[in-house]
Amino acid sequence: MLTRRAALTTLAGGLAAPALLSLSRADAIRPLAPAPAFSGTPAIHELTLEAKPRRVKLLGPQGPESTLWTYADEPCPTIRLRRGDRLRATLRNSLAEHTSIHWHGVRVPNEMDGVQFVTQKPVEPGESFLYDFTVPDTGTFFFHPHCNESGQVGHGLVGVLIVEGDESRPFDDELVLVARDWRLDRDGSFLPFGTDSGAARAGTFGTIRTVNGVTNFARKVPASADLRLRLLNLDATRHLDVGVEGAVALVIAIDGNPVEPFRLDSWRIGAASRLDLVLRTPKAGGKVLVRDYFPAEIHDLAVLEAEGQDRRATDFDPAPLYASSLPEADLARAETQAYVFGAASDAIASFIDTLDPDDPLSKVILDDLCTASRTFWAINKRSWPNDGHRNLPPPLARLKAGESYRFVLQNATPHPHPIHLHGHTFKVLSSSKRQIPVHHADTVLVLPKERIEIAFVATPGRWMFHCHILEHLETGMMGYFANS
Repeated sequence: MLTRRAALTTLAGGLAAPALLSLSRADAIRPLAPAPAFSGTPAIHELTLEAKPRRVKLLGPQGPESTLWTYADEPCPTIRLRRGDRLRATLRNSLAEHTSIHWHGVRVPNEMDGVQFVTQKPVEPGESFLYDFTVPDTGTFFFHPHCNESGQVGHGLVGVLIVEGDESRPFDDELVLVARDWRLDRDGSFLPFGTDSGAARAGTFGTIRTVNGVTNFARKVPASADLRLRLLNLDATRHLDVGVEGAVALVIAIDGNPVEPFRLDSWRIGAASRLDLVLRTPKAGGKVLVRDYFPAEIHDLAVLEAEGQDRRATDFDPAPLYASSLPEADLARAETQAYVFGAASDAIASFIDTLDPDDPLSKVILDDLCTASRTFWAINKRSWPNDGHRNLPPPLARLKAGESYRFVLQNATPHPHPIHLHGHTFKVLSSSKRQIPVHHADTVLVLPKERIEIAFVATPGRWMFHCHILEHLETGMMGYFANS
């Protein structure tokens, strides 16, 4: 395979390798046109998502089966709605442990946010829970549990939610790419989803990488067409440096939020983040490579081969998406708060060592309450306690609903942290280390020793705030805000 260095100095099969310093200037991002006023009657979508074990061959058609936990017979099901539609999704729990559904990136009412012991009671084995809300924004989102995340998501419990209605001019085709690792042994059984060495550092990586559940994803696409790619990084740990070879690609949305199109060179996608692209495919027989430049050896996420008659003969000039209708923070009046992501204190880190793992009460604390067996991380020197959830710790802060806030996020560790705020879409304003465009997001990757500024308008409720490397949130890097 090509290495990172080789990609910068050679051509691979006639495909020009993109530069690794990406990110357009902030002043190149222009305002987008608002979506036209909604007309007609919003649809109501009734569906059931049954969390249960199902047998799937992840190691190839000739390989052994693995027991995944999924919401449907199709691993990683996709729900498609339109902005303003109402979703009535019944979660039926056929697992042996409690669960819930968090609708990542969707501005749902607080009671629909799906965090056990915080916004709802756990959905115990054999029970059901109805999630009922109207989707306010277009975009590329996903859903997953919020307790024992490394185990439940590690087993495969995740789905995609796409809210349509943002295209000001239709694209010729669309492709959803879900990237994630799996912790599988050769016999198809699952390896431990977390390790102390991984949790205390950059996370525990999977043994196989997949896109849409296969290890070598390839697809035929229409020739000379404007193709929309919705790329979701749903891994528990891994970050991606995404580039495209064989076609010019433009970024049109980040975390589902539209931006004025700008050329993709390479874009760092942290765990739980999404990137929408549009590219002009080549003529029939030509290939496009969607690549990850982050590892030492370049990894192909997808190989797309064009076929058929040319769809377009004009220059590549796709229309921007419609803007999202989001609350806009008043930066002149915003209250500034600082949040430092760092290591846990020795006292907190050693607390769990006093528990006997064979004691029944310890098992409740360690397992039933969605905790890990160690504490390594903290926010502002405060770690999510090992006996949290059922007995909530104090909030990180109490915010006033409707007021504007500017958060300064500082990473005081040698490892990157994708920071996610529930229930809000914030504006990423600046970075101390990178030239990034001002854009809206729900998860922002904060690199080692980096400071990121974000701004948002607070909404009422108790909202989680955490690193989305799942081992990190389970070992202390999590808190919540109590807004009223």
